[in-house]
Amino acid sequence: MDTDQIIPAEYLVTGDPEELAKYAFCKVRSDFAKNVKSGDIIVGGANFGSGSSREHAPRALLGAGISCVIAASFARIYFRNAINIGLPPIECEIEAEEGDILEVDLDKGLIRNITQGTSFTFKPLPGFLQEMLDAGGLIEWLKSKPR
Repeated sequence: MDTDQIIPAEYLVTGDPEELAKYAFCKVRSDFAKNVKSGDIIVGGANFGSGSSREHAPRALLGAGISCVIAASFARIYFRNAINIGLPPIECEIEAEEGDILEVDLDKGLIRNITQGTSFTFKPLPGFLQEMLDAGGLIEWLKSKPR
């Protein structure tokens, strides 16, 4: 899934996460914005977030209430942009169907698919990256550091 599918270029006129969320996946799944709920999780395949380096893509998902993105792998720039804005990217191949209830423990590196009764492990992020996510992203993390 490339960044143009996550948030098409014509909607990049704002950086406001809630405004961007209205157009997330609009060309590939027109009902996404009206059906997504706060706390939902996106599960993707390999190289999630490839394409442009726009931070609008993870920002749109964060604005839609997405709690994390789980994918087999991420485009490097998307991965870092997600952390920078406070959206956890989790590299893990999992088996899940739309509507499955997932439980994610970022510290333990554990994903449980409650619906299917399965579990998956992933390598937790290094401590400093987890600190950034906990702070709400890079800017908030930097603000919390003594000068």
